[in-house]
Amino acid sequence: MGCDRNCGLIAGAVIGAVLAVFGGILMPVGDLLIQKTIKKQVVLEEGTIAFKNWVKTGTEVYRQFWIFDVQNPQEVMMNSSNIQVKQRGPYTYRVRFLAKENVTQDAEDNTVSFLQPNGAIFEPSLSVGTEADNFTVLNLAVAAASHIYQNQFVQMILNSLINKSKSSMFQVRTLRELLWGYRDPFLSLVPYPVTTTVGLFYPYNNTADGVYKVFNGKDNISKVAIIDTYKGKRSIYAVFESDVNLKGIPVYRFVLPSKAFASPVENPDNYCFCTEKIISKNCTSYGVLDISKCKEGRPVYISLPHFLYASPDVSEPIDGLNPNEEEHRTYLDIEPITGFTLQFAKRLQVNLLVKPSEKIQVLKNLKRNYIVPILWLNETGTIGDEKANMFRSQVTGKINLLGLIEMILLSVGVVMFVAFMISYCACRSKTIK
Repeated sequence: MGCDRNCGLIAGAVIGAVLAVFGGILMPVGDLLIQKTIKKQVVLEEGTIAFKNWVKTGTEVYRQFWIFDVQNPQEVMMNSSNIQVKQRGPYTYRVRFLAKENVTQDAEDNTVSFLQPNGAIFEPSLSVGTEADNFTVLNLAVAAASHIYQNQFVQMILNSLINKSKSSMFQVRTLRELLWGYRDPFLSLVPYPVTTTVGLFYPYNNTADGVYKVFNGKDNISKVAIIDTYKGKRSIYAVFESDVNLKGIPVYRFVLPSKAFASPVENPDNYCFCTEKIISKNCTSYGVLDISKCKEGRPVYISLPHFLYASPDVSEPIDGLNPNEEEHRTYLDIEPITGFTLQFAKRLQVNLLVKPSEKIQVLKNLKRNYIVPILWLNETGTIGDEKANMFRSQVTGKINLLGLIEMILLSVGVVMFVAFMISYCACRSKTIK
C-alpha cells in the first residue's frame, strides 16, 4: 500500500516535471514553428497571401490636401511684406486603389520592383468644400520662369509676355486647377515650344509612380515591403519611436526624424540637396530639401507641414504657420512579426521659391527671397476592422494562444512537481518514524 502510494506520488511528480519541461521547450520551438508558418505567407512572392494583398491593396488610402490661401498678395508684391497665409482643408481624394504593374522579382538581392499606377477620386463627404473652391496662391509659372531663365535679356522678354497675359506674382485658381493642371496664359504666349499646362501634380491620372524597389522578405522578414530605392535613388529613412496598440494588434511606430531634413552641416547625407549657397545660407538652413533637379529646374522645395523642424529663417517671412509634431510628422506602424505596415501617415509640404528680379515687373519690388508654402498633404491608410480581425486570428491570435498553452503547461507542471514531491517527502518521513 505504501509502495503504491509512494510510486503514485513519484509518478505525479514525474508527469509534472514532463509537463513543465514540455512547456519550456514549447516556448522557443512553438514560437519558431508558428513564426515559420506565418512568414511563409508574408513573403512578397507569387502564391502567398501577402503578395495577393500587396499587388492590389484592399485598404483604402486617402490623400488629404490643405491649401495655403494668401491673404495679402498686393502688400507682398508692392512692399515685400511677410506673406500671410490661411490654411484651408482638408480636401480629400482616394488614391492607390489600382493594382501594381510591371512587378519584377530580383533573386540576387531579394527585392521586387514595380510601378504604382496613379489615380485620384475626389471624396466630397471627407472634404470641406468642392474642387471648384478658389484660392490665392503663388503664380507657379511666373516664379519658375524667373528662376530658370537668369539672363536679363530673356527676362525682359518674359516680362513683356507676363504683362501681356495680365499675369502677376499671385493668381487665383480652383483646387482642381492647382492640383491637376490648367493652361497658363503667360506660357501660352511663349513663342517657342513649352509645356503650357501647369499643376502641382500634373500629369497624374493615367500615369504611374516609380520605379519602386522594395525588399520581398525572403532573406529577412523584418524588411518585407520596406523601400530600398525609388527611381534608382536611396529612400528616406524612419527611426523607432514607441510600441503602439492598433486595434488590438501590437505594432512598432517608426517616425521620420528631424535629422532627415537637417542641414548638410549636421547631416552630411543631405549634401546633395544643397545645390546653391545663397538660399541655403551657405548650406546652414535646414528643414527644406531642394528637389529642383527632379522637377526640370523648377524651384520646388519640400518640407514637413508648416515647416516643422525647419530653421527660423525659413518660416520667418511667412505668417500663419503653426507647426506641431502630432499633426505634421510622418509615421509608420509596423507589425514586428510579419513586417507589414498596418497604418501610416505620410505628411509633406510643397513649397516654391520666388526671388526678386529687376527685369520682371511683378517681382521687381521684392527685397528678399521667399520659400512660399503652396499646400501640404497627408496620405493615410489604416488596416480595416475586418482585416484587423483576420490578422488577430491568423497571426497574433495564434501566437497568444500558443503563449497561453505554454504558460499553462509550465505552471501546471511546476505546481504538480512541487506538490507531489512535497507529498512524497512527507509520506517518507512518516514511514521512517
